[in-house]
Amino acid sequence: MSRLRDTYQNEIVDAMIKKFGYKNIMEVPKLDKIVVNMGVGEAKENAKILDAAMKDMEQITGQKPVTTKAKNSIANFKLREGMPIGCKVTLRGEKMYEFADRLINLALPRVRDFRGINPNAFDGRGNYALGIKEQLIFPEIEYDQIDKVRGMDIIFVTTAKTDEEARELLTLFNMPFAQ
Repeated sequence: MSRLRDTYQNEIVDAMIKKFGYKNIMEVPKLDKIVVNMGVGEAKENAKILDAAMKDMEQITGQKPVTTKAKNSIANFKLREGMPIGCKVTLRGEKMYEFADRLINLALPRVRDFRGINPNAFDGRGNYALGIKEQLIFPEIEYDQIDKVRGMDIIFVTTAKTDEEARELLTLFNMPFAQ
Protein backbone atom coordinates (compact mmCIF):
# COMPACT_ATOMS: atom_id res chain seq x y z
CA MET A 1 0.00 0.00 0.00
CA SER A 2 1.25 3.46 -0.85
CA ARG A 3 2.31 5.88 1.87
CA LEU A 4 -0.37 8.45 1.05
CA ARG A 5 -3.22 5.90 1.11
CA ASP A 6 -1.98 4.59 4.45
CA THR A 7 -1.90 8.17 5.82
CA TYR A 8 -5.43 8.74 4.50
CA GLN A 9 -6.88 5.65 6.18
CA ASN A 10 -5.06 6.03 9.52
CA GLU A 11 -4.96 9.81 10.10
CA ILE A 12 -6.91 11.89 7.58
CA VAL A 13 -10.26 10.08 7.98
CA ASP A 14 -10.22 10.64 11.77
CA ALA A 15 -9.20 14.30 11.39
CA MET A 16 -11.96 14.96 8.82
CA ILE A 17 -14.62 13.28 11.02
CA LYS A 18 -13.47 15.38 13.98
CA LYS A 19 -13.51 18.66 12.01
CA PHE A 20 -16.73 18.26 9.98
CA GLY A 21 -18.68 15.90 12.29
CA TYR A 22 -19.57 13.18 9.77
CA LYS A 23 -21.87 10.50 11.18
CA ASN A 24 -20.80 7.78 8.76
CA ILE A 25 -17.26 6.91 7.62
CA MET A 26 -18.50 6.77 4.01
CA GLU A 27 -19.31 10.51 4.12
CA VAL A 28 -15.63 11.39 4.47
CA PRO A 29 -14.33 12.90 1.19
CA LYS A 30 -11.62 10.97 -0.63
CA LEU A 31 -9.46 11.38 -3.68
CA ASP A 32 -11.43 9.88 -6.58
CA LYS A 33 -9.01 10.33 -9.49
CA ILE A 34 -6.22 12.53 -10.82
CA VAL A 35 -6.37 13.64 -14.46
CA VAL A 36 -3.11 14.81 -16.04
CA ASN A 37 -3.60 16.69 -19.32
CA MET A 38 -0.98 18.06 -21.72
CA GLY A 39 -2.07 20.20 -24.65
CA VAL A 40 0.38 20.06 -27.56
CA GLY A 41 -0.75 22.64 -30.11
CA GLU A 42 2.34 22.20 -32.31
CA ALA A 43 1.32 18.57 -32.97
CA LYS A 44 -0.83 19.67 -35.92
CA GLU A 45 2.33 20.38 -37.95
CA ASN A 46 4.55 17.58 -36.65
CA ALA A 47 3.28 14.27 -35.25
CA LYS A 48 6.65 13.44 -33.65
CA ILE A 49 6.14 16.27 -31.12
CA LEU A 50 3.04 14.51 -29.80
CA ASP A 51 4.99 11.23 -29.51
CA ALA A 52 7.67 12.97 -27.42
CA ALA A 53 5.01 14.53 -25.18
CA MET A 54 3.35 11.15 -24.71
CA LYS A 55 6.69 9.55 -23.82
CA ASP A 56 7.32 12.24 -21.20
CA MET A 57 3.86 11.83 -19.73
CA GLU A 58 4.23 8.05 -19.62
CA GLN A 59 7.49 8.43 -17.68
CA ILE A 60 5.90 10.87 -15.24
CA THR A 61 2.67 8.99 -14.53
CA GLY A 62 3.66 5.36 -15.13
CA GLN A 63 0.65 4.87 -17.40
CA LYS A 64 0.21 5.12 -21.17
CA PRO A 65 -1.56 8.37 -22.17
CA VAL A 66 -4.52 8.66 -24.53
CA THR A 67 -4.36 11.14 -27.39
CA THR A 68 -6.98 13.89 -27.35
CA LYS A 69 -8.42 15.06 -30.65
CA ALA A 70 -9.87 18.42 -31.68
CA LYS A 71 -13.65 18.54 -31.20
CA ASN A 72 -14.28 21.07 -33.96
CA SER A 73 -12.44 22.85 -36.73
CA ILE A 74 -10.97 26.33 -36.21
CA ALA A 75 -9.80 27.94 -39.44
CA ASN A 76 -7.70 30.68 -37.80
CA PHE A 77 -5.55 28.06 -36.06
CA LYS A 78 -5.43 25.76 -39.14
CA LEU A 79 -7.10 23.09 -37.03
CA ARG A 80 -9.39 20.38 -38.42
CA GLU A 81 -11.85 18.28 -36.49
CA GLY A 82 -10.30 14.99 -35.33
CA MET A 83 -6.66 16.17 -35.44
CA PRO A 84 -4.59 14.97 -32.44
CA ILE A 85 -3.72 18.01 -30.30
CA GLY A 86 -2.79 16.62 -26.88
CA CYS A 87 -2.70 13.71 -24.49
CA LYS A 88 -4.15 12.86 -21.10
CA VAL A 89 -3.95 10.22 -18.37
CA THR A 90 -6.56 9.37 -15.74
CA LEU A 91 -4.98 7.87 -12.62
CA ARG A 92 -6.95 5.86 -10.07
CA GLY A 93 -6.11 3.60 -7.13
CA GLU A 94 -2.49 2.91 -6.21
CA LYS A 95 -1.00 4.77 -9.19
CA MET A 96 -3.04 7.85 -8.24
CA TYR A 97 -1.72 7.85 -4.67
CA GLU A 98 1.87 7.22 -5.84
CA PHE A 99 1.65 10.10 -8.33
CA ALA A 100 0.12 12.46 -5.73
CA ASP A 101 2.89 11.56 -3.26
CA ARG A 102 5.62 12.26 -5.85
CA LEU A 103 3.94 15.50 -6.96
CA ILE A 104 3.46 16.89 -3.44
CA ASN A 105 6.73 15.77 -1.84
CA LEU A 106 9.23 15.77 -4.75
CA ALA A 107 8.06 17.75 -7.77
CA LEU A 108 6.36 20.87 -6.36
CA PRO A 109 9.29 21.81 -4.07
CA ARG A 110 11.53 21.73 -7.18
CA VAL A 111 9.58 24.56 -8.87
CA ARG A 112 11.66 27.71 -9.19
CA ASP A 113 10.66 30.53 -6.78
CA PHE A 114 8.04 28.26 -5.21
CA ARG A 115 5.85 29.97 -2.60
CA GLY A 116 2.96 27.52 -2.63
CA ILE A 117 0.07 26.74 -4.94
CA ASN A 118 -3.06 28.84 -5.41
CA PRO A 119 -5.60 28.00 -2.66
CA ASN A 120 -8.49 29.40 -4.74
CA ALA A 121 -8.33 27.08 -7.78
CA PHE A 122 -11.32 24.97 -6.69
CA ASP A 123 -14.28 24.64 -9.04
CA GLY A 124 -17.14 24.86 -6.53
CA ARG A 125 -17.76 21.10 -6.45
CA GLY A 126 -14.67 20.02 -4.53
CA ASN A 127 -12.25 19.52 -7.43
CA TYR A 128 -8.84 21.23 -7.63
CA ALA A 129 -7.02 22.26 -10.82
CA LEU A 130 -3.27 22.88 -10.88
CA GLY A 131 -1.17 24.11 -13.78
CA ILE A 132 2.52 23.29 -14.12
CA LYS A 133 4.72 25.25 -16.53
CA GLU A 134 7.43 22.64 -17.15
CA GLN A 135 7.71 18.88 -16.94
CA LEU A 136 11.31 19.14 -15.70
CA ILE A 137 10.22 19.35 -12.05
CA PHE A 138 9.53 15.60 -12.04
CA PRO A 139 12.62 13.53 -11.14
CA GLU A 140 11.79 10.89 -13.80
CA ILE A 141 12.48 13.34 -16.64
CA GLU A 142 16.11 13.69 -17.69
CA TYR A 143 17.04 17.20 -18.79
CA ASP A 144 19.16 15.95 -21.73
CA GLN A 145 16.41 13.74 -23.15
CA ILE A 146 13.67 16.35 -23.66
CA ASP A 147 13.22 18.30 -26.89
CA LYS A 148 11.01 21.12 -25.55
CA VAL A 149 9.73 22.32 -22.20
CA ARG A 150 5.98 21.65 -21.94
CA GLY A 151 3.41 22.42 -19.28
CA MET A 152 0.53 20.31 -18.04
CA ASP A 153 -2.72 20.55 -16.13
CA ILE A 154 -3.33 18.33 -13.11
CA ILE A 155 -6.87 17.99 -11.79
CA PHE A 156 -7.58 16.41 -8.41
CA VAL A 157 -11.14 15.03 -8.45
CA THR A 158 -12.50 14.42 -4.93
CA THR A 159 -15.81 13.18 -3.55
CA ALA A 160 -16.10 16.32 -1.39
CA LYS A 161 -19.35 18.27 -1.63
CA THR A 162 -17.83 21.71 -0.95
CA ASP A 163 -14.56 23.47 -1.65
CA GLU A 164 -13.89 23.84 2.07
CA GLU A 165 -13.97 20.05 2.58
CA ALA A 166 -11.76 19.48 -0.47
CA ARG A 167 -9.27 22.15 0.69
CA GLU A 168 -9.05 20.50 4.12
CA LEU A 169 -8.57 17.06 2.51
CA LEU A 170 -5.73 18.28 0.28
CA THR A 171 -4.17 20.23 3.17
CA LEU A 172 -4.09 17.02 5.22
CA PHE A 173 -2.36 15.37 2.24
CA ASN A 174 0.36 18.07 2.78
CA MET A 175 -0.53 20.02 -0.37
CA PRO A 176 1.55 23.24 -0.08
CA PHE A 177 -1.09 25.97 -0.40
CA ALA A 178 0.16 29.57 -0.41
CA GLN A 179 -0.81 31.69 2.60
